[in-house]
Amino acid sequence: MPASATKPLRVAVLADSDTRWKWGTLTAKRVAPRDIRLDGYLLRGRATPTARQLGEVGVRADSLREVTAAGFLRAMREEPYDVLVLALVGGGVQAMLHGLRRVWEDRPDRPVVVTGYVGVVYEKLTDGLLLRHGADLVLANSRQDAERFRAVYEGVGADAGAVTEVALPFLGGEPHTGEHEPRTVVFAAQPSVPETRTDRTYLLDRLVRHARLHPEREVLLKLRSRPGEHTTHIEELPYQKLARGLDLPANFRLVYGHMGEVLDRTDLLVTVSSTAALEALHRRVPTAVLTDLGVREALGNHHFTGSGCLASWDQLDAGHRPVPDPRWLTRQGVAADGSYATAFDTARARIADLLDAPGGLPPLAPYYTPVTAPGYLPGVLARHHLAPDGTPLPGAPDAGREPGPVRRIVRRTARGAYRHGVQRVAPVIRRMGEL
Repeated sequence: MPASATKPLRVAVLADSDTRWKWGTLTAKRVAPRDIRLDGYLLRGRATPTARQLGEVGVRADSLREVTAAGFLRAMREEPYDVLVLALVGGGVQAMLHGLRRVWEDRPDRPVVVTGYVGVVYEKLTDGLLLRHGADLVLANSRQDAERFRAVYEGVGADAGAVTEVALPFLGGEPHTGEHEPRTVVFAAQPSVPETRTDRTYLLDRLVRHARLHPEREVLLKLRSRPGEHTTHIEELPYQKLARGLDLPANFRLVYGHMGEVLDRTDLLVTVSSTAALEALHRRVPTAVLTDLGVREALGNHHFTGSGCLASWDQLDAGHRPVPDPRWLTRQGVAADGSYATAFDTARARIADLLDAPGGLPPLAPYYTPVTAPGYLPGVLARHHLAPDGTPLPGAPDAGREPGPVRRIVRRTARGAYRHGVQRVAPVIRRMGEL
């Protein structure tokens, strides 16, 4: 066996938020055919994770740095990676695919490019998929998603061969075998679902009411981020802010931390539509997806129709415990039946084959080009300071040098101003517009 087949693979992960960093790094570890050296790149933007968020995610890289799009493309030109995982929003993936196509246009030995989705795909299915087209592997987290992904690509005449069925990479942990003492109910909050103050206040009030109705239980509000931090989605009305000044019962607490560790002590997971529901179902933790605000596409809980998990707070207060449908679980890649160990075998085998392809890999070929989408693609690329041919625009932010102390201070100030605008100014303006 040649030495090249036994030495660790060099893998890069480019992520734009804490959640996608978690997905990208865990995916890299799951799909790599052998041991890896992992280099992390955080795309500079509004949701670039803080040190605390990175620590809470609980996954480590051999190196980690913040980059702009232009700086990342430069690194990809200079560094000899074997596999690249793009853990970005759809527009970011598309921009990188075009930028990388230009960077690697004379390189047959380019890395294998992998992308996919962090969790449940319940909105912008076609838009998001076509923006991801062009990667060597587009990962689908379930059998249902794989079928939907292929149907979209084939429906527009695009090659669907990159679609590869896997599972969510962060499933794991010991299965729930019995109730804890005290019995613990956890509400998994989401940054942007629901959106309005009325709806979020309602959910907080019902959670507090549940704690009062059941003083023998521990009731936890599991939060995604601390005030001022951003996640994958913008949070204009943090629950921490809504809870200020409330007379909270002694058995009610706000908690942070790794979701897996919280699930270790959870006896009932309640959410509107968080991916945490799938983590809980994988571990056989009783799980309720709320219907109080309706079952609607805007909430994402429509994804759970047929799951057996839909329930209201009134039902939960009265003691109801949803029982999931095993057929639904199987189609969603939850793998509560023990099949999780083999869920990534196909992806690993495909990457191994691509790494061994005689003569290297062909150029990246996204569906969107200046010919197929001349009114759409330039705008997508321009948001990342790239020209329609994938080259950095004149004056594009350059991450070739580490920012000096003044630039770091200015950047932190700008991010703080942005977050203040999102969480304080924007809601005020919206309320004024409703008068």
